[in-house]
Amino acid sequence: MTSASKRVKRPNGGFYGRHFRESAPIIPRNCDNPQPLAASAIREDARAKINLALHVTGRPTDGYHELDTLAAFSPLGDVVEATPAPDLSLTVTGPFASDLGLSDDNLVIRAAGALREAFSVAEGAHLRLEKNLPVASGIGGGSADAAATLRGLARLWKLVPHSPRIAEIAARLGADVPMCLASRPLHASGIGEVLAPVASLPIAGVLLINPRVAVATPAIFKALKSRENPPLSDIPAFADARALAAWLSTTRNDLQQPAIETAPVIAEVLSALEALPGTLLARMSGSGATCFALFERRNETETAAALVSASHPDWWIRATTLG
Repeated sequence: MTSASKRVKRPNGGFYGRHFRESAPIIPRNCDNPQPLAASAIREDARAKINLALHVTGRPTDGYHELDTLAAFSPLGDVVEATPAPDLSLTVTGPFASDLGLSDDNLVIRAAGALREAFSVAEGAHLRLEKNLPVASGIGGGSADAAATLRGLARLWKLVPHSPRIAEIAARLGADVPMCLASRPLHASGIGEVLAPVASLPIAGVLLINPRVAVATPAIFKALKSRENPPLSDIPAFADARALAAWLSTTRNDLQQPAIETAPVIAEVLSALEALPGTLLARMSGSGATCFALFERRNETETAAALVSASHPDWWIRATTLG
């Protein structure tokens, strides 16, 4: 699928041209493999978030759900590029650009506007979002995009990168945005804003599969039968991928079953992953529908990806690693 150049009417006149106008310390991590940029451009990778374990532990009166999750990040992801401009604008490209709704409610535009207002920034920026991850897929695509926007604009506008105000903006934008702002292995609790770094995760191959079915997070939480479940046990050090998979087998994703009830194809994806040679653990990430399998080595994931692609050519399938 290629992105088309669409134009959307602005609320105050003019057009957006497939674009819009207008606890423990965590250090945000930039991604590797930079691409050539326009002069003065800033590039930030919005890496896919993988919830290796996700327990729903309560629901305060404010309507949010309390979570306990071990999250990791993959080198795969979207890309946000920011260049100097007098006003804020956004162009969306990439294979999933046409699946992204064009409105002022887009998380990238919201993040940019909130940051500009909080720091009284006079200048604007043109933002280009390369949408490589499926939309509404449980791997933090929109949240990672918002977080990458905050990091990139902080660099472009020469703001203090670790300002508490940036963390506060991230928390207001969504439960996943603070962990995506860090973009490194971590233990998140509360409603996603209480973050503790995880020293390291072992090298492991990861196979991601999305059946190209968008899943709405509110619908999954609505279908959740129990909202007060036990939290994660203490996270140990892991000698290798097998040790990580063994510990994860004692944990859960509490959203997996309600997601399967909402989108039964998720069960088919999990069955396909579990049947692959070398799979150590198969599970859904976030609220779905993306599922993952852990392997000891990256080359195993590439072989596995080829096997699944042969029988399910319509699925989104990517071999990657825990980054």
